[in-house]
Amino acid sequence: MKLLIVESPAKAKTISKYLDGKYKVVASIGHIRDLPKSNKQAVDIEAGFIPHYEISKGKEHVVSEIRDLAKKSEEVLLATDPDREGEAIAWHIKEACGLKNPKRVAFHEITEGAIKEAIQHPREIDQNLRKAQEARRVLDRLVGYDLSGLIWKKVRYGLSAGRVQSPALRIIMEREREIRAFIPVTYFVITASTETKKKETVELKCSVEPKTKDEADKILKEGRTGRWLVVDIGEESGSRRPRPPFTTSTLQQSASSRFGFAPSRTMKIAQKLYEDGHISYMRTDSTNLGTEATENIKKVISKKFGSELIEVRQFKNKIKNAQEAHEAIRPTHPEFDSRGKNDDEVKLYRLIWQRTVASQMKDAIVLKTKILANIEEKTIPNFQANGGRTTFKGWLLADMAAQGEEIELPKVAIGDRLNLLNLESEEKQTEPPHRYTEAGLIKELEKISDSFTAQMEEDLDEIASGKKDYTKTLKKFYGPFHKSVKSKDKIDKITNLGEAPSNMRCPICGGPMIIKLGRTGKFLSCAKFPDCTGARTMEGVEMTGPKETGETCPKCEKGKLVERDGKFGKFISCGNYPKCKYIKKDEALELAQHGTGIMCPVCKKGQMLEKRGRFGIFYGCSNYPDCKHIIKAKPTGKICGYIKDSGPCQALMMEGTKTIGERCSDKTCPNHNPHKLAEQNDKTK
Repeated sequence: MKLLIVESPAKAKTISKYLDGKYKVVASIGHIRDLPKSNKQAVDIEAGFIPHYEISKGKEHVVSEIRDLAKKSEEVLLATDPDREGEAIAWHIKEACGLKNPKRVAFHEITEGAIKEAIQHPREIDQNLRKAQEARRVLDRLVGYDLSGLIWKKVRYGLSAGRVQSPALRIIMEREREIRAFIPVTYFVITASTETKKKETVELKCSVEPKTKDEADKILKEGRTGRWLVVDIGEESGSRRPRPPFTTSTLQQSASSRFGFAPSRTMKIAQKLYEDGHISYMRTDSTNLGTEATENIKKVISKKFGSELIEVRQFKNKIKNAQEAHEAIRPTHPEFDSRGKNDDEVKLYRLIWQRTVASQMKDAIVLKTKILANIEEKTIPNFQANGGRTTFKGWLLADMAAQGEEIELPKVAIGDRLNLLNLESEEKQTEPPHRYTEAGLIKELEKISDSFTAQMEEDLDEIASGKKDYTKTLKKFYGPFHKSVKSKDKIDKITNLGEAPSNMRCPICGGPMIIKLGRTGKFLSCAKFPDCTGARTMEGVEMTGPKETGETCPKCEKGKLVERDGKFGKFISCGNYPKCKYIKKDEALELAQHGTGIMCPVCKKGQMLEKRGRFGIFYGCSNYPDCKHIIKAKPTGKICGYIKDSGPCQALMMEGTKTIGERCSDKTCPNHNPHKLAEQNDKTK
């Protein structure tokens, strides 16, 4: 028997189909070892940043299974992902399972040809690549613990910080300061609706945006009494080049703008497409396309759009240390323009297909047109209309969604009269910069070349290529960093957010109060704290502090139960928090206040309750944590009767939206989108 080990069960299932039973394919289900939670045991800094690894909780049976299978196998291949993380997983499997002389194989797409080709060229585990991942893991742990410890002392307990979080937070706060400092400026947008002799409408906009109403009114007055005509026409031909094939970052940004997908959602969908063999490996910073892939794409373009539209391109990587040997994210079989098991997968695959195919096509040619108009006396600023039309679609034939809306302007000549239909102004104010979306923040982080994160990424790449030493690199960074963190021990705690309103006095001593940041948000504290412990909510309600109830915690059996003030009122919890997170529930009161009267369909013991989480209201079983069944909208009490291959669905029906009525709470059930079912039924009739 021969053994091939991958990370994912889905990946194992796909690969098994291509190996004709010659290999038993098993999955490690991700990492099988990691650093322990306790930082004291995690890394031996003095010995040269040596990590201490432990078998991840719940992975003991995986290690045991692989070890037993390896003993019976004549050959063991480690086929984890083709990057630093995959190399590290392969090494951890070898070490934890005691594998003797396993070979490493890597492929960038899960296709029959790629897998069989990789198996023909096994190699040793790349220790430099593995050490680069280890350096990142160790560094993230040390930076995270040092920064988090400082924040717990100086801000509040429970916050976290890390190597990437810190520059991200800096970017967010710089933008927030811009927003707070922004002073809006009033301006007026003046638009004129006109028509030609042929009754064709031309919408014009004033080229000047007046800052005062008097100035705007003057333009309106003269414009309404004057005779309008075309004073100039400009036409300019330009080209639009296709964009490079996707990297991980650009895929996340595009999926966010096109579909509103969060980066994490995009990567989950891409992972599924990769594991099913539809796209190449989705974690890459390269825009390269391999020779074979390019030839296949040329065939697709020739067949779908015509060979005259082919233009083979190589795009320069913008990332400084992009791995040139890797490829961009692309379809493994570009002859298929649609792939995926659900709507999200189909959308993302189509986006990847469009971007890849378009990248090897000719430029689009666009004719831009500008019409300038004014009154005969020309005592007001020019008004203009901008439009354009695509005279040669080129790559846009493969990605029509990238074309956008074009305004087609009528054919006019200089001196032509225009009939004024309407002239009006709208008062507006300039707006502050927008806050970052997740995808926007990722894009901004890529621009920062002077952050310690960017420099460390370069160092990690040089460890991976064997140009830098693991221990020396970490020592060079961590020494000054640790010293800098330690130097902040003496700074004052920064939970003080300023003085409270003068009418808010301490409920104990009557003295002035200050605004502070606590675990549950802002509150008012006596300025004399800790000598006086008086406190109020931001609304002025007195906060009495934790009071013991006299009961022992039933969970840890050590702490005393205390009554506390929380975001949503008083509650009783263990006094040993955060070591013990027990919260006492008044089940009768909870059912009376938040119960729906609908039985949980999973455990058939609890009742579905209205609950509030970080993303708003949802409905969950009252038998939590024994039953963790939740749905996102209020249950109606009905059961879904949609017939699947396995029988009736039996999930709870829940309230829909304004446009979609009652729907199944199970996302995998077609009745979750009843409007699409109705459309399908109409087509089949």
